Amino acid sequence: MNDRLLHHPISASVADWSREVKPRWAWMPGKSLLASIRSYQRHRGSNNPLRIAACKVAVLRHRFWSAVSGADIPLNCQLGGGLLLPHPNGVVIHPDSRIGPNCLIFQQVTIGYGYGGVPQIGGHVDIGAGAKLLGAIQVGDHALIGANAVVLCDVPAEKSAVGIPARILDPGRAARAGGLSE
Repeated sequence: MNDRLLHHPISASVADWSREVKPRWAWMPGKSLLASIRSYQRHRGSNNPLRIAACKVAVLRHRFWSAVSGADIPLNCQLGGGLLLPHPNGVVIHPDSRIGPNCLIFQQVTIGYGYGGVPQIGGHVDIGAGAKLLGAIQVGDHALIGANAVVLCDVPAEKSAVGIPARILDPGRAARAGGLSE
């Protein structure tokens, strides 16, 4: 059996769209905000009058859910499928950044411009509350970004970044040492 499958049951390359489905009865601003973004992206650029109307409705829904959730996620963001925003309050994402499939972003996260570019985030990346990812950095698949980390450098795949400024931890080495220290 492949050992990697045991550690990473969620794919970093194939979107799990079921993670974005919202029950009709539930109050989930994060999923409603994502649904409005997906609707806009699906209908934009069409000449069909119904799709133009649907696009305008999606813009209104996006404005409403942005105000309710307090998130600043532009309609033209490149978001991979399966994105989870359990607490979207204060999430700010630069319109030029790319986020891979099956990512998890907690509250007060900023993914923004700095040092000549914007972050590119791989698949199945978990970003803790209050983290800041700034500049032209690459975050690899299955990476973990700790709460309140300020990431200004690349994070390799399957590594963790913690601290201000963030430093990279090797999870295997930290586990052998009995803690999170290097």
